[in-house]
Amino acid sequence: MKRRVYIETSVISYLTARPSKNVIEAGHQQSTYLFWDRRSEFDLVASELVVAECGAGDVSAASRRLDALLAIPLLDITASSLELAKGLVAAGIIPARASEDAMHISIATVHFVDYLLTWNCRHIANPEIQARIAENFQRQGFFLPFICTPDELLGEEND
Repeated sequence: MKRRVYIETSVISYLTARPSKNVIEAGHQQSTYLFWDRRSEFDLVASELVVAECGAGDVSAASRRLDALLAIPLLDITASSLELAKGLVAAGIIPARASEDAMHISIATVHFVDYLLTWNCRHIANPEIQARIAENFQRQGFFLPFICTPDELLGEEND
């Protein structure tokens, strides 16, 4: 059985962006391309939130991002995911200005995905924040998916 991977907006952004001259961003792009080449090894999912975020901004860039999402099934934004996200913000774990990040985490959690794939290391793929989220969710009977970057998911095979 394939592992289910929630694709957060930043992954699609790196996948479809023009090649970066910034060495770190270029590395993220390369890792994202490698993951995308192996995406058939996983069951990819996203959400309407990812679609909305990918559709924002420059029309041409938005079109490329939305095209990348076409074959990816979308998970529903449920009342439970909304409540979990609100709880993360209310508890001060995720700042209110990053409430969309709390939504991505909550959507992936209530749909029992295996991995949440992201390049957002500020509020999502941050070990200190993840520990607080996991503790908060456990008290409510939920288990946080593994949150990782494409580099981390591919592991040593990425070398």
